[in-house]
Amino acid sequence: MTKKHNIILQPSGSRGQVEEGISIRSAARDLGVEIESICAENATCGKCMVLIEEGRFEKYNMDSRRENVSPVTTEEAAYFARRPKLLKDKGWQVGQVRLSCQCKIHGDVLINVPEESRGNKQIVRKSATQREIEIKPAIRKYLVTMSPPNLERPIADWERLAKGLETSMALVRGTEEKLSRWHEMGIDYQCLRTLSSTLREAKWNVTVSVWQDREVVQVQAGYHEDSYGAAVDIGSTTVALYLCNLRTGEMLAAESEMNPQIVYGEDVMSRIQYTIEHKDGLEKLHKAIIATLNKLLKQAAKTAKIKTEDILEMVLVGNSTMHHLLLNLHPKDLGLAPFVPAIHRSVDVKARELGLHINSAGNIHILPTIASFVGADTSAMILAEEPHKQEENWLLIDVGTNAELVLGNRKRLVCTSTPTGPALEGAHVEYGMRAAPGAMERIVIDENTLEPKYKVIGVDGWNIDHADFKGKVKGICGSAIIDGVAELFRAGIVDSRGKFNTKLSSNRIRKGESGWEYVIAWAEETSIGRDIPMTQQDVRQIQLAKAALFTAARTLLKRSGLESPDKIILAGGFGSYIDKEKAMLIGLIPDCVLENVYAVGNAAGDGARIALLNIEKRREIESITRTVERFELPTDPEFQNQFMLATSFPHMSEPFPHIAHLIPNRVADPMAKNFMSK
Repeated sequence: MTKKHNIILQPSGSRGQVEEGISIRSAARDLGVEIESICAENATCGKCMVLIEEGRFEKYNMDSRRENVSPVTTEEAAYFARRPKLLKDKGWQVGQVRLSCQCKIHGDVLINVPEESRGNKQIVRKSATQREIEIKPAIRKYLVTMSPPNLERPIADWERLAKGLETSMALVRGTEEKLSRWHEMGIDYQCLRTLSSTLREAKWNVTVSVWQDREVVQVQAGYHEDSYGAAVDIGSTTVALYLCNLRTGEMLAAESEMNPQIVYGEDVMSRIQYTIEHKDGLEKLHKAIIATLNKLLKQAAKTAKIKTEDILEMVLVGNSTMHHLLLNLHPKDLGLAPFVPAIHRSVDVKARELGLHINSAGNIHILPTIASFVGADTSAMILAEEPHKQEENWLLIDVGTNAELVLGNRKRLVCTSTPTGPALEGAHVEYGMRAAPGAMERIVIDENTLEPKYKVIGVDGWNIDHADFKGKVKGICGSAIIDGVAELFRAGIVDSRGKFNTKLSSNRIRKGESGWEYVIAWAEETSIGRDIPMTQQDVRQIQLAKAALFTAARTLLKRSGLESPDKIILAGGFGSYIDKEKAMLIGLIPDCVLENVYAVGNAAGDGARIALLNIEKRREIESITRTVERFELPTDPEFQNQFMLATSFPHMSEPFPHIAHLIPNRVADPMAKNFMSK
């Protein structure tokens, strides 16, 4: 039997017994205390710091000692060695302060979770948008009234229902759509098991739900008008679910949650690697997403005041890795050349096969994937935005940890994907965090005084407007990280290569523990008691991320014989909150008329909703995805040189005329010719 120990977490007061050898972060999660972490527990982000309290605590009848946890790891020691000022300012010692993802429990212990480590519920910005959708669902309901069986006509229950259903369908849909032979209709096995009792309890008057006019999936006593379905966008970072009335198209509830797989890897490659290195890795990641989907389904059903058993269909989308993990398909071949997925075409599977808690006969439809890392979420984005119906050349970008891009018009569509890394969502940025209360979401720097102002999630206005900001700031989320780097460049605090101008006179520009930095918020303005700067390393992380995205876009444009797109569409929760001018200023997106750059919200989620409510759209996207041409960036011989050119702000050689007024003193970079000539 596994030995157990007592653990108490302050200031929440949560307590319980946990198994020997479990990490503090895992133990805290089991006890309902969320500790921040965005590095997949690799001891690199440092956001999960906790304090081990020592001494006798009579109130809890506990002796808490540092010896009751595992020794400081090499990774922890290296992390704190790089940040001596942090320890000095806080008065902490290594051994007292630990990274909860690395520290294992071997005895009774009382743990203090400081403010900066407490996980807040992320504000998941994946709301659905208003769209006109023609309602043609896969699920149709028919009222069937039958005469009961007798000795003269002892027809079996299913055959009797099928014959009555044929009549009802002909009345509802018209004689031209009448089923040619009633026995071509099928019935789900689980539905068949309860059919006889349902028919008799209903006195042979039932409402029958039919999927695609070929399978009965639900039989209800009496008359029922409405059917329900759910559309889901499974992102690498967040999951968004939309519960809809299939008859009217009305959205009844929207629920969202962090993707729980993030603890096993912050990007798709690290999750693929986890399934390869751990025997039970695939099962863990599969079960994690299924559990989250069931949680969201339960919450949505409660909001809509319906039963989860009345949800008869779901449409799910996600990138190729999320697609495989959802279906319990091993993704190892996605991570190895030639990067081949298990299936491209759409998939229909019974809810019970995946363990999803809707009607067990309900159908789960997953949209088709396009390429190795261009998945069903991109198919949904195409369905929502319809570039294949346009004369102009549109560039669609789903900005995230893994960015997917589609370029073209009704004549030709090309696509690619690129890992941008988690920096755009707060990871690998010293004070980066997810979009949660306390996170800066907007930053502006005065180019004359070099003083900043900022907005914080959860507080109205700018920090200079009123005193309510004091003690509210905790970190910087993705949209503010883009703002911050763009403003540092625009104000001349960093040059086009991202290097700090150390000759400027401002107390906010200083040399920190890891190099030069610019302080956005002083310690007294924060809830963590420390200055919040943007560092040289933070700038470098954004340079790498934006260079990857820009190079992917430039590759598609070149392959299509275009200098620039006619329109840029930014999709995804993160893309919707980027300031388009600042995104172009740092070269995150190609040059384009700013009025033709649009944020469209969660296009993948909208596409999933369209496919849920209109079965003809499923057939349309199945056909379109097979015509999309895909380019694998690793095979492009020019990729490395183009990437190096793109690391500069906004670019080492491209003119960017539409934001030139923001950088009037820009000069040509002499290094550009070194990469352009190769």
